Amino acid sequence: MIRNLWGPQDVADFLGVPIGTIYQWRSRGDGPPGRRVGKHVRYKPDDVERWFDGLSEGVV
Repeated sequence: MIRNLWGPQDVADFLGVPIGTIYQWRSRGDGPPGRRVGKHVRYKPDDVERWFDGLSEGVV
């Protein structure tokens, strides 16, 4: 069963970053994978968590 999809604000809240960062990542092709649903971008929570877990540890 799929959980509810997240919008950009949900992703920003989960990661603790400004929503502008989510939009910047998306425009550069960075960040968690999102999918366009009509004119909206939606994220699967599992994909966001997997992307986060795949980041290198530590601060660069």
